[in-house]
Amino acid sequence: VEGALHKDPAQWDLINSYWHLEGEVVLTEAETKEPPCTMAEKVYKKTSGNGQLTLYLGKRDYVDHVETVDTVEGVVKIDPTDLGDRKVWIQLACAFRYGRDDLDVIGLSFRKDIWIQHIQLYPDAGHKPTLTEMHNTLLKKSGEQGHAFTFNIPTNLPCSVTLQPGPDDKGKACGVDFEVKAYVAKKAEDPNEKVDKKDTCRLVIRKIQFAPNNTGSGQKAELCKSFMMSDKPVLLEASLDKEIYYHGDPIPVSVKIKNETAKVVKRIRVTVDQTTDVVLYSADKYTKNVLTEEFGETVEANSNFEKTLQIVPLLSNNKEKRGLALDGRLKDEDTNLASTTILRPGMDKEVLGILVSYKIKVNLMVSGGGLLGGLTASDVTVELPLTLMHPKPKGKQTLFYFTHHAN
Repeated sequence: VEGALHKDPAQWDLINSYWHLEGEVVLTEAETKEPPCTMAEKVYKKTSGNGQLTLYLGKRDYVDHVETVDTVEGVVKIDPTDLGDRKVWIQLACAFRYGRDDLDVIGLSFRKDIWIQHIQLYPDAGHKPTLTEMHNTLLKKSGEQGHAFTFNIPTNLPCSVTLQPGPDDKGKACGVDFEVKAYVAKKAEDPNEKVDKKDTCRLVIRKIQFAPNNTGSGQKAELCKSFMMSDKPVLLEASLDKEIYYHGDPIPVSVKIKNETAKVVKRIRVTVDQTTDVVLYSADKYTKNVLTEEFGETVEANSNFEKTLQIVPLLSNNKEKRGLALDGRLKDEDTNLASTTILRPGMDKEVLGILVSYKIKVNLMVSGGGLLGGLTASDVTVELPLTLMHPKPKGKQTLFYFTHHAN
């Protein structure tokens, strides 16, 4: 790779800015002579243990556009030698994992399929997808033994979400994931037929959402609070300037305070909480704080205050929090806090598995005045819903064409 990019080191920045997925990156000889001028695609490749099957995908992120979802287009290279009376199947499954693999040995299953579809690829059973540019690219890589397939992901399925494991947790993380699997078996699903691991190859993919182009105005909340032994209130107003914010971007929170009391506002605290609603198998709700910032602003008695406070909730500050919801990850790549779940009208919440939402709290610590002092101290708090998402990519990028041997 280094030799191929030596002529144009700037290409490193382009590749490094892309998703860092697990596996080995390879450039073939024909592709390393000159940087291409045409659009190229990543190719993800996984081969079964016995070498009979090789699964090819052109991408691993599939976008939910609300009305439609990107189709999963791939190819399986099949060596029919030694198949006997067995068939070759390709499967796409959306599942919710809520336990560790090593607990399955005691007869408990901690994986529930939300949606699953099988296609028989060999012998030919009539699956003839319309070949796309992606298919043709993958068929060139796979050769004459390549068999194309297409899956249509339903729009009502959840997006990929991972629950952050604790420092001592082992095995696959809990959450919602999508998996493409090619395997050899007599039937697509038969509980009495054991499929050997060497007869399978699989790749995890992600279903993701981007923020819509047209968004509304930001939320506003206000509270007028009176205090014991005070005939005047404190008025707190907090607002956001837009409806949706992108991961990693500063979030300006506008705060207005009208203090008509004899008390002093000692400090302003801004927090962001993530609530994860696990609706698939229970009614569990988990709320975890992902940001707490205190601002040393004071508001004297009978005075006004107005200021915009900047906050940035980041996963990097919450790495040790077990159960925090993250955007679905592939292997050990970096990810971020989970995006807010966007519900369509009439959607079945139970199918979604995990719902993620955020809330900003603005809190004033108001000191007590007079003889009672701290005994009459109190809090004034307002809450604002926060929507965190990824922006839509600005068009496609031109990349080197390379094969990615994924794990």
